[in-house]
Parts: sequence; structure tokens; C-alpha cells
Amino acid sequence: MNLRLFFFAVLLTFSSCGPTRNLAYFSDLKEQATYSEEIKNVTVSKIQPNDLLSITVSSESPESDIQFNRGMLAVNESKLEGYLVSEDGFIDFPVVGRVKLAGLTKQEARETLTTELRKYLKAPVVSIRNMNFKVTVIGEVNRPSTFTVPAEKISILEALGMAGDMTPFGKRENVIVMREEAGTRTITRLDLNKKEVLSSPYFYLQQNDVVYVEPDKMKQVQASTNTRTLAVITSLTSLAIVIATRLF
Repeated sequence: MNLRLFFFAVLLTFSSCGPTRNLAYFSDLKEQATYSEEIKNVTVSKIQPNDLLSITVSSESPESDIQFNRGMLAVNESKLEGYLVSEDGFIDFPVVGRVKLAGLTKQEARETLTTELRKYLKAPVVSIRNMNFKVTVIGEVNRPSTFTVPAEKISILEALGMAGDMTPFGKRENVIVMREEAGTRTITRLDLNKKEVLSSPYFYLQQNDVVYVEPDKMKQVQASTNTRTLAVITSLTSLAIVIATRLF
């Protein structure tokens, strides 16, 4: 009887050695409570080098618009046609020539192009859309990948949803967001267990943001290079089962 108790104690020890994770988002919200706040953390994305822009022009003279809508000037590896923002922030626009758009919001870029086009068109109207607005989600998620966002607006929760949500090993309390702006790379950590994340300037992702979900310690142990230790534990467990089977 004592040997049986020892055997089951060993099995219980191995099965309960993993840490307990809080798998709930916003777990500090009380049940049946309504939480509301003014949304102040939506940031307006700015055009960056290597953005692929769709730009169309219309005016009171449709026949004159043709020269400004005579096809896109750049083609990337995905066969998407558009105006590619150069490393120094410029696009080459028909008739107008080189125009610097990097660092501007889409509204500011429209105003810049509209001002230039007034030299050639009457009452020009400019439409701009970012064709390769993308974010990347990697780490402990079910479908890590880079995702193109047609709406040019996405929250970290939506990005995680596109990636199939976190696995049970994902550290919801310590999600990393990497962002590059104006030549500066910023790395911040978000606690998705707490509602305060809703007010974070990183809750809404920007162009080229990378979301990294760290694994918890148990997953790190499983994936570590020290496989010998795991192999020994497995062998000892198997041996204990064999011995117990023969004795009982």
C-alpha cells in the first residue's frame, strides 16, 4: 500500500509541475460590470518609406485627369501596383515629379498633392490608400504570420484574433509590441489581463508593428536545448510504471 501511494505521488508531482496561467483577457473587470471610457489612444498613422500607396486624382476636367492617373509606377513582389515611397521619403508622381510624403498623415499627403495639382487642374480631388499596411504576430499564437490590413486600423486584440489567438502557453500579462518610427525602434510590454491596456498608445497597432507573445517558463523548459534532463525524467517515469505494474 505504501508503494502504491508513493507511485501515485510521483505521477501527481510530474503532472502538477507546470505553472497556473491566467488565460482570461481583462480579468480585473468585475462580472456583470459595465466599463466605459473615452477613446483617446487612437493614433493617426503616418506614411513611411517603403509604403505602397494607391493614389487617384479627379477634377472638373476628366480629360485632364488621365495624365495623372496613367498607371501606377511601382510593382512589388506581390504584383501589387502602386507608388512606392523611397527610402528618403519621396514618390515620383506624373507631371508633378518628386513629392515627399514620408512623415505625413494621409490627410496631410492629400493636401500636399492637392496643392501641387492646382497648378495643372481645376478643383483637384486626391484619394490615397496604403496598399501594404501590415502587422506581424509571432510567438505563442496558433497562426503566426504577417497580416495585411485593408482598413489601415487594427487593435492588438484584432491582430491576435487574426493569428488564431494565443496558445495556453502565451504570457498574456507580458505581450511585446515592437514599433519603428522616424528611425527609432521602441519595444513595450502590455498586460492583456488588465483593462488599462485599452488606454495604451500601443493598443492600436501601426504600420509594420510586430507583436511577440512570449512563452511561459514551462514551454521554455520544453523547448530548451537541455533535452537530456527531460529524457531522464521520462525514462524514470516509464521505469516507475513498469516496476509498479509488476509489483501490483
